[in-house]
Amino acid sequence: MRIRDLSADDAPVIEHLAAILVAAFADHWPEAWPDLEAARTEVRASLSADRISRVALDEDGTVLGWIGGIAAYDGHVWELHPLVVHPAWQGRDIGRALVTDFEAQVRARGGLTIWLGTDDEDGMTSLAGHDLFPNVLDHLTRIRNLRRHPYEFYQKLGYVIVGALPDANGFGKPDIFMAKTVARQAPPGRAPTDAGS
Repeated sequence: MRIRDLSADDAPVIEHLAAILVAAFADHWPEAWPDLEAARTEVRASLSADRISRVALDEDGTVLGWIGGIAAYDGHVWELHPLVVHPAWQGRDIGRALVTDFEAQVRARGGLTIWLGTDDEDGMTSLAGHDLFPNVLDHLTRIRNLRRHPYEFYQKLGYVIVGALPDANGFGKPDIFMAKTVARQAPPGRAPTDAGS
């Protein structure tokens, strides 16, 4: 497997990525990319010069997965959006490799923190179906994964839950926010430390 930048010249790869987005999100997040045109728009938007867009390919050029990133806070923080692995290739560490590569890309651009949102739209966690107000943080401390929600995948890679937006996708359908430091900036007069990946 190799991971490289996605380019506007990669028309067949872009088409494959659009199909993967629709297929991979159909079961739990069908409104994310409900059709190929919405998915193509997402992939094309990632090609902007101020974004990160990386694709994983096997030795034959088969598209395995894709990760994107959006800069915020003057480049100190990057949003990981989206991450997708072809359903036939999930569970083979492709997602892990894409995230590790993404973290290196963010560090190379001087980024310090990566954040992401991971929605629960269909009862995959103990947060779903509940009014999380007014004690949102209390609910987060007791979160349980009921049906393979991806927040635990990110936890294994060092990401922590930093908050949630209750009802982001309708009542009882929160967005769970996670983040990880990838390079710490030391106070003036001290050397920075690399947090690793």
